[in-house]
Amino acid sequence: MWPSTGRSSWALWLQVPLPFLLSLFCRALPDPIRYSIPEELAQNSLVGNLAKDLELGQDLASRKLRVSAEKEYFTVNPESGDLLVSDRIDREQICGEQLLCTLDFDIIAENPLNIFHVVLVIQDINDNAPIFKQNKSDLKIGESTQPGKTFPLEPALDSDSGTNSLQRYHLNDNEYFDVAEKQTPDGHKYPELILKQSLDREEHNFHQLVLTAMDGGVPPQTGTTEIRIQVTDANDNPPVFSQDVYKVTLRENVPPGFSVLQVKANDKDEGINAEITYSFHNVDEQVKQLFDLDERTGEIKTKGNLDFETAHRYSIGVEAKDPGDLASHCSIQVDILDENDCAPEVIVTSVFTPLPEDSPPGTVVALIKTRDRDSGENGEMNCQVLGNAQFTLKSSSNNYYKLMTDRPLDREEIPEYNITIAATDRGKPPLSSSITLTLDVADINDNAPVFHQASYVVHVAENNPPGASIAQVSASDPDLGPNGQVSYSILASDLEPGALSSYVSVSAHSGVVFAQRAFDHEQLRSFQLTVQARDQGSPPLRANASLRVLVGDRNDNAPRVLYPALEPDGSALFDMVPRAAEPGYLVTKVVAVDADSGHNAWLSYHVLQASDPGLFSLGLRTGEVRTARVLGDRDAARQRLVVAVRDGGQPPLSATATLHLIFADSLQEVLPDLRDDPSPSDPQTELQFYLVVALALISVLFLFAVILAIALRLKHSSGPAAWGCFQPALNSKSGPGVLSSYNAGTLPYSYNVCVASQSAKTEFNFLNVSPAPEVAPAQDLLCEEASWVPCTALGDNMAHFASENVLKQAPPNTDWRFSQAQRPGTSGSQNGDETGTWPNNQFDTEMLQAMILASASEAADGSSTLGGGAGTMGLSARYGPQFTLQHVPDYRQNVYIPGSNATLTNAAGKRDGKTPAGGNGNKKKSGKKEKK
Repeated sequence: MWPSTGRSSWALWLQVPLPFLLSLFCRALPDPIRYSIPEELAQNSLVGNLAKDLELGQDLASRKLRVSAEKEYFTVNPESGDLLVSDRIDREQICGEQLLCTLDFDIIAENPLNIFHVVLVIQDINDNAPIFKQNKSDLKIGESTQPGKTFPLEPALDSDSGTNSLQRYHLNDNEYFDVAEKQTPDGHKYPELILKQSLDREEHNFHQLVLTAMDGGVPPQTGTTEIRIQVTDANDNPPVFSQDVYKVTLRENVPPGFSVLQVKANDKDEGINAEITYSFHNVDEQVKQLFDLDERTGEIKTKGNLDFETAHRYSIGVEAKDPGDLASHCSIQVDILDENDCAPEVIVTSVFTPLPEDSPPGTVVALIKTRDRDSGENGEMNCQVLGNAQFTLKSSSNNYYKLMTDRPLDREEIPEYNITIAATDRGKPPLSSSITLTLDVADINDNAPVFHQASYVVHVAENNPPGASIAQVSASDPDLGPNGQVSYSILASDLEPGALSSYVSVSAHSGVVFAQRAFDHEQLRSFQLTVQARDQGSPPLRANASLRVLVGDRNDNAPRVLYPALEPDGSALFDMVPRAAEPGYLVTKVVAVDADSGHNAWLSYHVLQASDPGLFSLGLRTGEVRTARVLGDRDAARQRLVVAVRDGGQPPLSATATLHLIFADSLQEVLPDLRDDPSPSDPQTELQFYLVVALALISVLFLFAVILAIALRLKHSSGPAAWGCFQPALNSKSGPGVLSSYNAGTLPYSYNVCVASQSAKTEFNFLNVSPAPEVAPAQDLLCEEASWVPCTALGDNMAHFASENVLKQAPPNTDWRFSQAQRPGTSGSQNGDETGTWPNNQFDTEMLQAMILASASEAADGSSTLGGGAGTMGLSARYGPQFTLQHVPDYRQNVYIPGSNATLTNAAGKRDGKTPAGGNGNKKKSGKKEKK
C-alpha cells in the first residue's frame, strides 16, 4: 500500500511503480516495507495494514505488534494490524532541506519474535510560504556606479522542498533596477539587484523597490520585502576579496576560540574610502552561534562546539564594505570532520522476565538495539555479553541483537541474573557503553523433597502417654512457593493395615510423629514406618524415608511363679523330702518368669518366711531349694517356706511362692498329716481380722461406758424413784452391786461393770426386769473394788458395804492356754519348734500381739476353751515351756465379753468332766484357707 496526497508528477510516479515493483519482489527480497504519505496527516490516519502486508495471519493479538522507534510518530492497532498516525508529522522539522525525507522504524512481533523494518517516505506539501528575514533593507549606491553593477540581496527562506520550494524573485517595475537569481555552490538561490542605467543623485536621490519571492506550489505562495536605495556621492573602487570562495576543513572536537581562517579584501581607494569592515552576510542564526568574525581583521573563529552529528557542513557569507558603502562578498565552505566522540547506545527493546528455569538453550530473553551517532568506522559497533556464560547475543538485523540462553538454567543455584551487555565502536580510541538488565528465573517443580536422614531410629519407652511426640522427620525442598512446601504422611508400615492409625500418626506440616496409644514392649518390641514427604507442585514430587521405632522396656511386669502352682481346687502342692537327706540335697526349684526383658527380667530368689530358717538354703539366681543341714529329731516334719521372687527393675517388682515341705520316707507316712492338719492361714489376713475384732470390742465397751456414765449422772441428779430397777423386790436374792471405775488395765478406757457370777445368766442385774428373776448370790459377783453399792427397794437410800464383803478376783488358772489350732500369726497352723524361742523379728512380734487379742476373743466362743498349759496361754507350744505368762501382761483382768458363758478358767470343763481341748483339733486339708 502506497498512500499519497502529493500532486506532483514525482509523487505520482512514486505511488504507482514502487508498489508494483515491491509486490513482485517482496517475497523474494528481505528489503523493508515501504509506505509513502504526505506530511501533516491528521492523527489516527491510516498508513497501511501491516497484518496483510507482512502476512501475519489471523491471530494478531498473540503477536503483540508494536513500533520501535526513537520517536513514535505511528502506532499499531493490535486487533486489525493497521499502522496509524499518532503524532504530527512535519517534513521540514524532521528532514529539513533534504530532498528525500524518510522515517525508518521497526515493527516487533512476538510469538515468535520477529523484527520487520519499515521505511516511510514523507511527501512535502506546500504548507510554507517564502519569508524574508527583514521586511525592509537599505542600500547606498554611489551615483558613479556603472550600469550592470550587481548588489546581492538577502534571500527568502522556504522550508518546503521540490517544486513547493522557492522558485523565483520578482521586482516591481522601475527604470533603474532589475533582479536576477543566483545560486550558491551548495545550491541555495539568492537574488541580486542589477543597475540597469546610471543614477543621478541630483535627479533622484532615493528609490523604493518591492522584492517578491514566489514558490512553485499550486497555487503559489509569496513573500515580499521592501528595498530602500539611497544614492550617494561617488566612491569609485569597492573592496575586492582575494578569492570568491574559501574552503576550510575542521574537526568537530576543536575548542571554542579556534581560528578557522582570515579573509582579506583590498580597496584601491585611499584614505577613508579604503577602510574596510567585515561582517556576516546572509547567514543562519546557527552560524552566528558557532562562529565569530572580527570586523577589522576578517578573522573567523569558533564560538561554540561543533558537532558533526548535527551538521557536517556550514556555508558562511562574508561582506567587505568601505566607508562609501561599496562592498564585495565571498563565501566560505566549512566542512566538519567526524570524530569518535559519541559512545554507542544500548537500548533494551523487550525483556521476557521472569524466565522459567526449564527454558531450553536458545530461548530469547531480550531484544537489544544498538546505535552510534558517529559515521564510518566510528559508527560501527561490536556488541557482547560480559562475564556471563549462561547467555549469548545473536545478531538479528540492522543493529538488533537477540539475547538468548546458552545453557540450561537452575533457579536453585542462581535465582537471578544481572546481565551486562556492552557495545564498543571501532573508532580510535574506541568508545563503549554498557547496560545491565536483571533477569528473574521463575521456579518450576524440578526438585523432590530430600530428607535430612535416609533412615531414622527412635527409642520410645513403653507405657508412654497417648498423644506424646516420639520423633520428628524433616525434609527440605529448595523450590519456591507451593513447589517447596512439604507435607508428610505415612506411606506404609510393617504393622497390620488396620492397626497403623491406632499406633502412630504424623503431622502433615511439621513432620512430628505422635504415638496414638501406649506401647507395650511385651507385645510389640519394634515396628518400621515408611514416611513420605511430598511437595505441592504440579505434578507433585515425593521422597521416602524409613522410621524404625524401638519400644524400650520398663519394669511394669511382676515375676510370675510357674512352680509351685496351685491346683484347680485352690490347694497347694507339697514336696516330700527324705528324712535322711544330706546337706545340699535338691528339694525343689522355684520356677518363675518375667515378661519384661533385660535387667528388668533378671530374677533373684529370697526367703521371706521359713519355719526353720537354718534348715534350707535357696539359690539366689537359680531358685533351687536345698537342705542346709541334716534333719534333727526336734525338727518338725512339716516345713513351710515363703519365697519372694524379685526382678532387677527400679523399683523392683516381686511375687511370692509358698512351699510346703514334708520330711517323710513314704507317701503313706504323709497322708495322715495331710488329712488331719489344718491348712495354714495367711498371717496377714488373720492379723487384719484380729485387729477388726479388737476395734469392734473396744467400740462396744466405749459405748457401754458412755451409757453407764450417763446413768451415774442421772443417779446423782434424781431421786430414788429413778432407780426402781435396784429395788429389793427385783434383786433381793442376788444383791447386785455397782463397781466403781476401774482403769488398772492396759485398755484405753475405764469401765464400771456389774456382772453375775453364774455362767448360765448373761444379763446385767439392773437390766433384768422380769417378775421373778433368778439372781446370783452376792458373793459370786466379780468385783475389783473394795466397796460396791447394792440395789435396794425403790425409794430406799443406797447403802455402802465394807470392802471385806467383796470377793476378790480369782487367780489365773494354770491350765489356761491356747490350743494348736487357736494360735494366731505365722505359726498358728504349723508344728513349731518345741524348744521355744522368743520371736526374733518384728513380724513375729506383731503376730504375738494379735495372738494375745485373739485369746480374749476365744473366751467369747462357747465351743472352745482357753486351754493349753497352766499360765502359758498356749504360748509354750510355739516358744517353749519356759515362755509363760510372766512374759506377757495379763489382759484377762481388763477384758469382759458381755453375753458369753465362758470364764477365764477352765472350771466349766472340769465340772463337765471333759479334758481341755488340745492343739490338734479342727484339722483341714493342707493348703485350704481357714474360713473365719
